[in-house]
Amino acid sequence: MFYKQRTQADPFTDLLFNALLGFTFLFLVAIMFMNPEAKSGIIDPKAEYIITITWEDNSPDDIDTWIEDPEGQLIWFRNPAAGLLHLDRDDRGLINDTITINGEEVSNPLNQEVVTLRGVVPGEYVLNLHYYATETGKPVETKIRLDKVNPKLEVKYYGTLTLENKGDEKTVLRFKVGRDGDISDINFLPKQLVILGQ
Repeated sequence: MFYKQRTQADPFTDLLFNALLGFTFLFLVAIMFMNPEAKSGIIDPKAEYIITITWEDNSPDDIDTWIEDPEGQLIWFRNPAAGLLHLDRDDRGLINDTITINGEEVSNPLNQEVVTLRGVVPGEYVLNLHYYATETGKPVETKIRLDKVNPKLEVKYYGTLTLENKGDEKTVLRFKVGRDGDISDINFLPKQLVILGQ
């Protein structure tokens, strides 16, 4: 009789054990996906467009980037973020171009300002350059690049512009971003921005 009762309970016990085993397996799989392996050194900034301004390496002269968005907001070195526009790097010529690595000072000769637009905001954008400070007193030739980043990298504009004297401000580029994210109506009609930000 004892044997008969045991065989009647065995299928139920097996079912409970298998259910417990299944839940344990699912729990372990969930734990593995909840804690993904960290990828060190990878930076993935969100950007739809990147504007890069460069000028001669090791130049002590300071060129500043000014951008007006479709809503009339300005970004520049004293206001590095407005809406979805961000001045990610403000270069001041040779100032702050050294860093200390393992006790040694290392110089970065690159002169570059970088602006990112971190979303699609339709309308016209105005990009100006301002010759803010000089030690050489000479004209500065700049290179301007506008890249659309998503879904793949596309160079939308590449050009050069020379700023002759300290205090010069020139409109480098005007462009429109459509609702679909495409860039159109590239032109160079001048518009003063520096006086608006002062």
